[in-house]
Amino acid sequence: MTALPDSVRLSILDRSRVRRGQSHADALRDTVDFAVRAEKWGYHRFWVAEHHSVRGVAGTAPTVLAAAVAAATNRIRVGTGGVMLPNHQPLVVAEQFGVLGSLFPGRIDMGLGRSVGFTDGVRRALARDRVDAEDFDGDLADLLDYFGSGRFGVHARSAEDAEIPAFLLATGSGAERAARFGLPLVIAQAGSRAAMVQAIERYRAEFRPSAQAEQPYVIVSATVMIADSAEQAHRLLLPEAWSSAYSRTHGEFPALISPEEVDAATMTERQRRFFEQALGDQIHGTEHDVSAALGQLVTHTGADEILVHTSTFDREARIDSHRRLARLAGLRSLR
Repeated sequence: MTALPDSVRLSILDRSRVRRGQSHADALRDTVDFAVRAEKWGYHRFWVAEHHSVRGVAGTAPTVLAAAVAAATNRIRVGTGGVMLPNHQPLVVAEQFGVLGSLFPGRIDMGLGRSVGFTDGVRRALARDRVDAEDFDGDLADLLDYFGSGRFGVHARSAEDAEIPAFLLATGSGAERAARFGLPLVIAQAGSRAAMVQAIERYRAEFRPSAQAEQPYVIVSATVMIADSAEQAHRLLLPEAWSSAYSRTHGEFPALISPEEVDAATMTERQRRFFEQALGDQIHGTEHDVSAALGQLVTHTGADEILVHTSTFDREARIDSHRRLARLAGLRSLR
């Protein structure tokens, strides 16, 4: 049994990663299939992401994909990790989630992020710019108002008084924003674990109860890979680490390639540094290894929930890892 306390929930974020030779359509269908499996294994939530004009990520319309996932499942909570609010008008976002909540009552989560389009071209296509992220507090306040009594006589009718919890994806100062707005925090280790822990501690210390949450709630997002050996698990994580390093030096996530292709890839010194950093942030190994690492993560962060966001080239190995993690955590499988 894992060292995770019974009170700690276990959920999944799927970014609809595309493997070399795979179509975006197939990657999206894989996401829906994965959600069906996640529900069967007993995971608490299944979230999808937002990326635009990226070869290696098929998830471009998270509320649409969330609708497909919710329609294919019956019990698991479904949401976004997240909708990037600076890319959208708050009224439209409220209406989209209001419709989702109406169609799938009691199962929809609204995860929100602050990122804008990855490149200048994408931002122009979205009619957005970096400056749009600067008024994130204003957009967030507007959005939350639409779930109450509206703003200036404008109403998102399907969203008003809907029970759709909002979550804020954040790093660094974003944790303080989650505290100010009284929202559950979703945070990942972007640098050192100590920095993440400090951000979480500030969030808890500064949290203001709100209509969304009466007390702090922390979801820690992490990569987790279980295999028959630590070496095998590490090797399965090479494709995503390489993709991460590539994105930080080229401005987009490429399609995932096999570990063998990663071995043969030529990296600059800067890419190699990002590659090693990505691998250093990941939890991997046998069940015993992962149990110990997850226990340490929860001890350090006091996490209420772990959001697993693992990608690899080998689809079946990824499915097997999540199945084994559910069994390790003692999740209740649906027969």
